Amino acid sequence: MSNEANNLNQPAEWDVRLDELDRADMAQVASGHDAALNDLMGRHAGKLFNYLIRCLQNEEDAADSAQESFVRVYQNRAKFDPSQRFSTWLYAIATNLVKDRYRYRSRHPQVSLDAQNDTKGGDFRECLPEQRPLPSEILLAEERAEIVRRAVSALPEELRLPLVLSEYEELSHAEIGVVLGCSPKAVETRIYRARKQLRDKLGWLLENSK
Repeated sequence: MSNEANNLNQPAEWDVRLDELDRADMAQVASGHDAALNDLMGRHAGKLFNYLIRCLQNEEDAADSAQESFVRVYQNRAKFDPSQRFSTWLYAIATNLVKDRYRYRSRHPQVSLDAQNDTKGGDFRECLPEQRPLPSEILLAEERAEIVRRAVSALPEELRLPLVLSEYEELSHAEIGVVLGCSPKAVETRIYRARKQLRDKLGWLLENSK
């Protein structure tokens, strides 16, 4: 087999390896070895935090929800099904927390999506690995990125969540269906509707960027 073929296989093999590590660590946590939870957090905390930032548009809310996600992983450690991916289960837990935040905000509209976090002292974010800018953040001008961010955050919840999970977290339609509790076909339809709404709102921006 050529080196090129080997390189093509590496991402899939690495994903399988990560799944094996996750399952092994969850088995350790379920057996009372709490330290294994730190390994799970080390592999998933950064990406989960980024997902929650995109959903909630607020650092403090995202940090709180990320921390609570891992608390719930620990609390429900005996319920984890090793036949499924840990990351899918984790995103399902986090997404339920996101929905709780949305419901809270709908009852307390004075809470701003753009609230700045001025909290001092240690919190969940301090244990996150340093994150490099995403490719989209590098390629898009700051003003244009802000317009897109606001357009995505303005989408209805049922459209925003599957779009973020697909575009940014790169989950399959089947995995998103597990996270959101719907069929892959429903996921496909919602993502299509989300993209259409964004095209309708941002068509002028796409034209100007050519």
